[in-house]
Amino acid sequence: MEKIENFLRVKHLYNRACFGIGYPDLLKSSEKNIDKSVKDIFSKATAEDQSMTVVDILETRQYLLKQAGLSAKKELTPAESEQRKALIKMQNQKSRNLNVAWMQKMIQTESPFLEKMTLFWHGHFACRSNNPFYAQQLNNIQRENALGSFKTLLLAVSKSPAMLNYLNNQQNKKNSPNENFARELMELFTLGRGNYTEQDIKESARAFTGWSYNKEGEFEFRSKLHDEGSKTFFGKTGNFDGEAIIDILLLQPRTAEFICEKLYTFFVNDTPNDLHIKDLAKHFYKEKYNIASVMEKMFKSDWFYAAENMGNKIKSPAEFLVTLSKTFFVDYHKPQVLIQIQSSLGQYLFNPPNVAGWPGGKNWIDSSSLMLRMRIPSLILNDGLIDFSGKADPEDEALIAVNKKGKPKPKKSYINATADWNRFLISLPKDCSATELATYLLQPGLNNKMNTLISNNATLKNVAVEITSTPEYQLC
Repeated sequence: MEKIENFLRVKHLYNRACFGIGYPDLLKSSEKNIDKSVKDIFSKATAEDQSMTVVDILETRQYLLKQAGLSAKKELTPAESEQRKALIKMQNQKSRNLNVAWMQKMIQTESPFLEKMTLFWHGHFACRSNNPFYAQQLNNIQRENALGSFKTLLLAVSKSPAMLNYLNNQQNKKNSPNENFARELMELFTLGRGNYTEQDIKESARAFTGWSYNKEGEFEFRSKLHDEGSKTFFGKTGNFDGEAIIDILLLQPRTAEFICEKLYTFFVNDTPNDLHIKDLAKHFYKEKYNIASVMEKMFKSDWFYAAENMGNKIKSPAEFLVTLSKTFFVDYHKPQVLIQIQSSLGQYLFNPPNVAGWPGGKNWIDSSSLMLRMRIPSLILNDGLIDFSGKADPEDEALIAVNKKGKPKPKKSYINATADWNRFLISLPKDCSATELATYLLQPGLNNKMNTLISNNATLKNVAVEITSTPEYQLC
């Protein structure tokens, strides 16, 4: 009984902290104390040599120079107009390449916990950038600091060209402050709505005047644009700059609580448990916002493995796709299909709906996306023909509304992928039963419907396809 319980606990840990676990590794880890499994996860989460390098900085600088030259002209010749279109097309393709590269990195990585944490921060610091190098740069910042100091991470994100541009801090100048960045810094990144005043926003915005970036894609403080006047923020008065504002925000215990609540709803349960969150926040604050420390405390807490916290969360589209692909060793011959699937399921990485990120939880599922989710496993595992007609991107919907045109016709495409069934089936224990396979693939316990489904399938391959095509497989 204890061995079965540890099997389920280890599986739960890897489903939440990573993107699942292979059967042989699960059996091996089940023989250990759960704390050793936690240690194993952390030991592999190294950020060394993990940076994304899909988009080249030199090419990006050349692009920016050409774009600046064309933008400076009042009128463009036909040839210049075509050149501008070609530049935009090239940048869009690089953005798609970045998206696909990260998806494949999550599928193939030897550091799955690090990528899962990067995915969390990608949603917390949600940002859209038309410049793929800036998007890659921000993604690397989130990865490099994913388990380090939250202060270091917050400061680096705040100074990144992607975020400075997205939240309009390039336009934040003395005598004409732009409050967008200052507002979102408090509302979405640190304190949460209702824990600051409008005056705090105004004073904070003044402190961030002059925060900008140069043509090299590097942070630049423009002192001539900075408001050097005295500011009063959270009861403190001084000639504050942006870093001082961040320091004051981190002195607020509410910041630790807000971050821990986000971590809890992402890794544990969509319904916050105030007692557990406050316990995590107290530890987080005491440890000076050490992310690894608070995550270790979470994974070693008994309540993390409580029945009410297992098999209760809907996988995000990214988690769903990555877990399925890792489990069955899927090779995508035309990886761009991963973008189409993401878009149809409502989570196009690097393109959040807004600065608040993806709502998550039950918002991942509606009638159309659930039906598509249930079809995708059999289509991927059997290279089926898929009809992409799921959720539209928010910006696409706005464009459709402006142009008063109907939604574009759905695109049909073969998945063009190969699952390595031999590798998967060989990884299973000898004489593995259909029930054992279903117990491995599903996080929720087996019910009568599942038992009937299993009994009607003659081979383990059929069982796997049937199980992954159920609503229950959407849970982790």
